[in-house]
This record gives sequence, structure tokens and C-alpha cells, in this order.
Amino acid sequence: MFFNVLRQLSGYLVGALILLTWPCSHAGSEMIHRIPGHVFGTEVEVSIYGESEARANQLGASVLNEFDRLHHKFHAWQPSALTALNDSIARGEAYQADAEMVSLLKSATELAERSDNLFNPAIGHLIRLWGFQSSEFTVHSPAPAEIRRWVEANPRMSDLRYEGTRISSRNTAVMLDLGGYAKGYALDRAALILREAHVKAALVNIGGNVLAIGQPGKRPWKVGIRDPRGEGTVAALELHDNEAIGTSGDYQRYFMKDGKRHPHIIDGSTGETIDLVASVTIITSGGSDAGLRSDGNSKPLFVAGPLKWRAMAQRLGLNEVMLIDARRNVEMTPAMRDRIAAAKTAGEAKRPGAR
Repeated sequence: MFFNVLRQLSGYLVGALILLTWPCSHAGSEMIHRIPGHVFGTEVEVSIYGESEARANQLGASVLNEFDRLHHKFHAWQPSALTALNDSIARGEAYQADAEMVSLLKSATELAERSDNLFNPAIGHLIRLWGFQSSEFTVHSPAPAEIRRWVEANPRMSDLRYEGTRISSRNTAVMLDLGGYAKGYALDRAALILREAHVKAALVNIGGNVLAIGQPGKRPWKVGIRDPRGEGTVAALELHDNEAIGTSGDYQRYFMKDGKRHPHIIDGSTGETIDLVASVTIITSGGSDAGLRSDGNSKPLFVAGPLKWRAMAQRLGLNEVMLIDARRNVEMTPAMRDRIAAAKTAGEAKRPGAR
């Protein structure tokens, strides 16, 4: 029922993409220039407003180069600095990292602790066991004994130890997989590059995780929340300067077996995939890590599930949240409901002939 109401709320949307930028009829620097790419195993797009096409392309290329650097540095299964760290951990040895990696892992550890380890990038062995550490994964049926082995090993981010930039682990079962965190960090890196270049307005989209800088002309950026079981959107909202929207969903990396959907998001306490939630969308804002928080904080809410997500959202200080469960029931916080309603009102007011 409420899902249908959301469809009515979003009835003025055009297209099915999460990026629903206002059309722009001006020429030259007033146009929105879009620079697409593919990295982190997903489609990315840098939309830049207020620059010439040549400068927008140059800036977009700088951002995509940074994404490529991070992709190769933090890749979870292809040779990278992260796999080198994981190999050292498995051997019981320390690894000489750098300040960037240490900072990212320490922030991930803080989120893991705040979320009661519902966010746990240390369970790479379970992710691999389910077949998700592969570009082309197939149907997997891990043996219960193997699942139990890695659950009982209890790998946690708090197992990591630091001596300056040297990293070790007291638990050799730790295997780091930053697939639910690195994209958010990349958003923040992109924002830094664009702000240092004095870009007036931009929108950076990494597979549906989006961060806004400024606004294109007189209107804020506009994005849609994807329907996890369809081709369109379930709602739309306006995104303002230094706000980010992040979604964790079961519709991109998953497989079906015996009528059950197995997404790539795994509950580290059981070793099982999560099948009660279709998507969780959150909005974060402020500071230099809005992108990182938008990516990481959606994961523990997804694992918490339909019954416990509100308590986890409160614990993490998240005010704007929408959860769609596997039965297509939609729940959201009052602040998220207000945000969607405001976008609906603004959209109607901006229609030609609206009063």
C-alpha cells in the first residue's frame, strides 16, 4: 500500500536513473557536462556545472584517475595493497602500509564498533566463500561446516594492531574487504579534487552512491531512489551542497537459488546472506567524510533488518533513512518522509504553468 503511495509521490520523475538532474537549456559554462566511467565494478559519472566543456572533461578525467588509483589500491581479490595486507595477516606478519590506508581502516574500525559489528569489513573469507569476491560470480552453496569455521573464528576490525603505519592482526582469520566502504571514500576524494579546483557545482555518482557540491543554477541537484524490484524510482529528493546519499541493495550483486535471493551483504554473526531487506537508503551531510558515511552507514542498517534498523539508525545518528524490505514494504524516518514531500512540492511548483 505505502509502496503505491511512494509511486504517486514520485510521479513527476523522468526516467529511471538515480541521477535526475534538472534539464539545462543554457549554453557553454551553464550546461551540465557529464563524464562517465566504469570503476569499482560499477558505472560512475561526474556531472560538472558552470565550467567549459574542455575544463569539465579535464576535471572529470582527474576524478576518474583518482578512482582508478583507489580501485587498484583497495581491490579485495585482484593484486593490490589490500590483498598484500591480507596475505601478511594470514601469515601472521606485519605489513608496511601508508597513512591513507591506516586512516581508512581506523575509521572503518570505529564504525564497526559503533554498529556492534553489523558493519564488519574483516569477514572477507565469508564473502569469498559465498563467491562474491569475483567479477563473474555463480551460484554457490557453501558447506555449513565452512561457514561455521569462519564465523567461529570471529574476525573483527578490532583485531588489527598498528605501530605507526605498520599493520598486523592478532587474528589470522581477518581478511579485509572494503567493498562497502571504499566507494564512499572515493566520493570524498572526488569532492576534494573538485573543490580545490573551485568548481561551482558538481554531482559525483558511483553506482548510486552520490555526493553533491553546490547547485546547478537556481535549483538543487535532484536524485531518485531506485526501485529495488523494478526499472524506475520509488521517490525523489533534492540534494544540497555537501550532502551524500548512499544505498545498500540486494539487486546488483546477488544470485538466486531454490527461489531465494542471496545478495553480497553477509551477516558476520551467522555467515549467511541477508534476505529480509531489498534496500536501505540514507542521507549524510557535513564534514569532509559525507561520502564515506553514506556508504558505510547503510550496511549495518541493512544487516539489522526490518525489526531493528530504527534502533541502529538512532545509534549511528542517522536521521534520514528509507528501508524497503524483501516484501516491498517501505519504512522511513520522519525526516526522510519530509525530504521526499518537500521535493514533490518543489517539483510541482517548478512545472511550467504551476502557481
